[in-house]
Amino acid sequence: MQGDPTAQHDTTSEDDETSDIVPRVLEEYGAIVRKELQRYLAKREPRRHLYDPVADYPLRGGRMLRPALLIACARAFGADLSSALNTAVALELIHNAFLVHDDVEDEGLERRGRPTMNALHGSPVAVNVGDALSILSLRPLLANRYNLGPRLTMRILEETERMILESIEGQAIELGWRRDNALGLQDDDYLNMVLKKTCWYTTIYPLRVGALIGTRDSIALDRLLCCGFFLGAAFQIQDDVLNLVGDHKQYGKELEGDIWEGKRTLMMIHLFGQATPNELSTLRTALGASRAGREQSDVYWIRERMDAYGSIEHARRVAHGLAGAALHEFDEALGHLPESRDKRFVRGLVRWVFNRA
Repeated sequence: MQGDPTAQHDTTSEDDETSDIVPRVLEEYGAIVRKELQRYLAKREPRRHLYDPVADYPLRGGRMLRPALLIACARAFGADLSSALNTAVALELIHNAFLVHDDVEDEGLERRGRPTMNALHGSPVAVNVGDALSILSLRPLLANRYNLGPRLTMRILEETERMILESIEGQAIELGWRRDNALGLQDDDYLNMVLKKTCWYTTIYPLRVGALIGTRDSIALDRLLCCGFFLGAAFQIQDDVLNLVGDHKQYGKELEGDIWEGKRTLMMIHLFGQATPNELSTLRTALGASRAGREQSDVYWIRERMDAYGSIEHARRVAHGLAGAALHEFDEALGHLPESRDKRFVRGLVRWVFNRA
């Protein structure tokens, strides 16, 4: 890239202080990442059953939270945008690979307002598309060696390998709960699963790698783990809440899909702890069925019981507590940095988590 199209000053403008800084930065960095993504979404053969579907999820949109957070953190620590762009693109490719595989594993029906990859093309094609997206993510990571050098490129690859493994382990925990029809779960079990499945690739990795790039590997990255965990966990809980109460058009996924899929969300786990023995027996039967064997009446009943026991409000309280902790950890990890729009964006994400539809 020539120059930096989003070069910034440390002084705070009146515009930067407005409440819409997060959506504006998401849109700005998202557009840059989408443009760069085109380099990796090749239109070549075989197109019908591989490269056309490979481009499908990335081109559907999405908020670009993960790459934007990575770029903003890198810039807050002193990097220019071009130094972080390859890794941001790789993260978005990994994210879409995870989405394709998640939809197969969950038998999901809708993603970003359209049918899922598996619904459109069948599970075998979808799995192969997810694999291709994963491998394509290596290309921008390896391209880092041209502007970041071999040592820093290797450090980013090491962080990426850890992030992917943590995410896969978290997915295994969640899949295992559903496979075993686990009911004896606590809030801590959920938070440990979310730490691995969601937080590592949604918030911890962008913060850690952004700082790695911005400081040229001269900072202790573990100081960013707590901030990323608290922010990522609040994000995931709010996402789970929106699956039950969100606006379908804005949410972009199947409402109440988590119940249909038998996911052990924080609300479901809270319901397990509040339910009577007879209700637990009903839950065990309903959740033990496959998605195809689950009835609409089961979903309605579970949703009604969540309302009756205040499970959604419980989840919201936990999420707000985590958000407060994220603000504290942000001040510890990034508070010393010079004021900038990117720093304010990272801090503003905490509030945005609860304002998004």
